[in-house]
Amino acid sequence: MFGLPGGGSSLDLIEAAAEVGIGFTLSKTENAAVMMAGALAETTGVPGVALMTKGPGVANAANGVTYAKLDRAPVIVITDGFTDKQLSYITHQVFDQKALLQPVVKGVTRLESENPAAEIEAIIALACQAPLGPVHLELTGEVARRLIDAPHVSTPAGSASVLDQVALQNLAQQIKLAKKPVLIVGLEARHCAAEVRQLAKQLKCPVLQTYKAKGVVSDLDPQVVGIFTGGIQEADCLAQADLMVMVGLDPVEMILQPWPYNKPAVELSNATHDVHYITPLVRVSRDLKQHALALNQELKGYVSDWSLEQITLLRDDILKRLAYPPVQFGVAPDRLVQLSAQAYAEQKFRPRMSVDAGAHMFSATAFFAVTQPGDVLISNGLATMAFALPAAIAAALDEPEQPVICFTGDGGLMMCLGELCTAIESGARIVVVVFNDSALSLIDIKQQSKQLLSRGVRWGKHDFAKAMQALGGQGFEATTEVQYHQALTQALKLQGPSLIDVQIDPSGYSQQLKAMRG
Repeated sequence: MFGLPGGGSSLDLIEAAAEVGIGFTLSKTENAAVMMAGALAETTGVPGVALMTKGPGVANAANGVTYAKLDRAPVIVITDGFTDKQLSYITHQVFDQKALLQPVVKGVTRLESENPAAEIEAIIALACQAPLGPVHLELTGEVARRLIDAPHVSTPAGSASVLDQVALQNLAQQIKLAKKPVLIVGLEARHCAAEVRQLAKQLKCPVLQTYKAKGVVSDLDPQVVGIFTGGIQEADCLAQADLMVMVGLDPVEMILQPWPYNKPAVELSNATHDVHYITPLVRVSRDLKQHALALNQELKGYVSDWSLEQITLLRDDILKRLAYPPVQFGVAPDRLVQLSAQAYAEQKFRPRMSVDAGAHMFSATAFFAVTQPGDVLISNGLATMAFALPAAIAAALDEPEQPVICFTGDGGLMMCLGELCTAIESGARIVVVVFNDSALSLIDIKQQSKQLLSRGVRWGKHDFAKAMQALGGQGFEATTEVQYHQALTQALKLQGPSLIDVQIDPSGYSQQLKAMRG
């Protein structure tokens, strides 16, 4: 569990958890605590737990809870509350906490019924029902101290249901009629990677994956062309295709632009979304894993017209267009990421990364190849900053032997700087790589594109390496590729956290943005 306790139910919960072997990580903000819980849920499929005090604790957690909502992370958000007796005379820190979180949680309970075990079962089941998301438990100390029989909770899959055979056969028929389909993989597919990989192998077609789906099909697979965002980078691939086969794609993953592709589609997903960019020819919106498995059987013998040479050319062209132009100083973002991947390979670690929202995200997601689902942690639905560091900490605590590289901008890091202390105190094996360009670069690009004077998006140079050292961690600086490679090689050998402050020339970000989004 993650969080900042208050004096009410939190202390009782921490103690009860310790008695059954559940650890507690003290974060420095409630926002980060929910992100840690959410990142753990995203990588494991098991609901995460974040707890906090009432009043300011709940208010500070709101951004994290919104991340869990829009990035589909099942998180149990446990907050302190007031009893009816207290509310008869207390106004200090009092506001309607349920109403505050109501738009961004799937449900709320106070466990005050005669059968709180059933309430617990139901609320966790709700969190694990597609689309996944956070739920809210508001507990008073009085309620938290009630003794009950342990509830029986099965997570996360639930029971199997009957296949939609008619829709599945119609979907398979549409694919068989296509000569050049493209497989588009979204976040829901992270928990059925084997079935999706088999489907890709069966179709022998290009594979495009959203940010959160990276690794469902290994980035090293020659069929993987690149990222799918609803932008321009995948346009050439889709221009050659005659059918989009969407598997686990959630519309929350798309960028803020109208749908640019006039192509027919079929879709397998876990949930129906009220707002969607397109209406596919055939849609199956439940039991993604089972239907993907059955679709593989339906498609036996199908052969597309794609050649591996065509797919390779598409991938190489995307990477070429996303390459950063020559820099005048510092390290180019794409080279920084490529050197990171090289260092992981040299030391034989499985590549795992978290990445913050910002211009550096373009290079991080394009040039850092991962091989397993869940090995890229990114806030895509909310696209919030201050996510990468908390997410990396949670992932590292889950698998302590595998270092996690955390790609963050200087702006995002400053929003959660205190979590460096959490990393140090927990011994999380992470390498925080700071793309230090002294600006909100993505917003700076947009300001420049409007030919406006630079106002409100830049700041002075900050020394994050020294800040890390002052907090008791290992801090490095790099202004060249050689210095960065040397620092990262050393950092990956450490058992605890480290930080590399890298000077970045931001001048090429606008070109990358145009190549990716148009």
